[in-house]
Amino acid sequence: MTLRPIVTLPDPVLKRKAKPVTKFDKDLQTLIDDMIETMRDAPGVGLAAPQVDISEQLIVVEYSEEDDDEDTEEEAEAKPKKLYVMINPVIVKASEEKVVGVEGCLSIPGIQGDVERYEAIQVKGLNRFGKPQKIKVNGWMARIFQHEIDHLNGILFTEIASRLWKFPPDEEEHEL
Repeated sequence: MTLRPIVTLPDPVLKRKAKPVTKFDKDLQTLIDDMIETMRDAPGVGLAAPQVDISEQLIVVEYSEEDDDEDTEEEAEAKPKKLYVMINPVIVKASEEKVVGVEGCLSIPGIQGDVERYEAIQVKGLNRFGKPQKIKVNGWMARIFQHEIDHLNGILFTEIASRLWKFPPDEEEHEL
C-alpha cells in the first residue's frame, strides 16, 4: 500500500464529475487499499477517488457510529470502526429531516462550514469486488457519505455551506 497525495483546491479534478468504475481489476484493488491508508494517515473519516487525483466513482468511509465528542482520544480509538468501500454509489432514499452540521475537507484545508444534509439516507452501489450492496446510515455517518458522494459529482462543501470560516489552528478540525 502507498500513501497518495491528497489534491487541494484549485485542482480541477475536484470540480469534475467522476466516471463510473467498470473494471474490477488488480489496479482497482490497489487504489482502494491506497485510499484507505491515505484516509487513515490524513487522518480523515472519508475519502473520494477525485481527492487522490483519480476521476472515478469510488469512496471509502471509516467511522464508529458510537463516537462521542466527550470521549478521550484513547476511548475513541478503542471503539470499533466500520470500514465501507462503495463503488458507483447513489443515494436512493433520503429522510425528510435535514440537519445542519460543521464540515471540513482534506482537500480544502483550514476552512470549515455549516452544511445542511439529510439526517438519514440509503445508498446503493457496489463493493470492492463488484457485488451489489445497499446500506442505511444516519447522523454523522450519513453526513460523511453525502459529503463523499458530492465529491464524485464535483460538488465541494464550500459551495453548499450556509456559512464558512477559517479554521483556528489550535482547535480540532472536522475533516471529511
